[in-house]
Amino acid sequence: MFWFNFFIFLLLVWLVLQFLRACENASRADWGGAAINRFAGFISLYCRYFHRFQFDPLPLPEQGGALVAANHMSGLDPFLLIAASPRPLRFLIAREEYERFGLNWLFRRGRCIPVDRDRRPERALREALMALERGDVVVLFPHGGIHLDSDPPRKLKGGVVRLAQKMGLPICPVRLDGVRGAGHTVPALVIPGRARLKVRALLDCEGLDHEHCLAQLAHRLEAGHV
Repeated sequence: MFWFNFFIFLLLVWLVLQFLRACENASRADWGGAAINRFAGFISLYCRYFHRFQFDPLPLPEQGGALVAANHMSGLDPFLLIAASPRPLRFLIAREEYERFGLNWLFRRGRCIPVDRDRRPERALREALMALERGDVVVLFPHGGIHLDSDPPRKLKGGVVRLAQKMGLPICPVRLDGVRGAGHTVPALVIPGRARLKVRALLDCEGLDHEHCLAQLAHRLEAGHV
């Protein structure tokens, strides 16, 4: 019995080490530490195999600030973007999501930027601006919350355009589809689907007024846009 238990113990240790190695190999970006890199690798494996994720890699510069804007259909969206990115990402997310039980530690470790939508949201934009100046990649969901194509059209929040014009950076629009738990936060994480990420043409807001650039972004994030 002792040798059997010892063998089972060694087998479990070997399986854990193999799992950790697989997570390390799956991580596409350096998030600044072995533990968080392994977790990012786990997210990539989880998206690839559980959600059968197909994606265009995010076309980010090797270094320097960059802006990504995505439609927001579920709580799975940040994980899909992490799996598709060759660099660490910083998300602007609603304060109530940032404080969600069980996930707050992950958002803090990933240096997400919480947005108080009802009280001084400009503070989050200032933090995002400083992150871009430091050379980080900042991701925004300009619909301002989960929004499905079947919903009445919602005007985009203008923060991403203000950041782009202030920093002189193009916006990388991406379209997410195929999430079976669309419209929800937690169910989207546990219901397997066929998630997809399509990268749209870069949007340069230089020389465009604010509203025109925002309208161009909304068009790029629509389902039918190529």
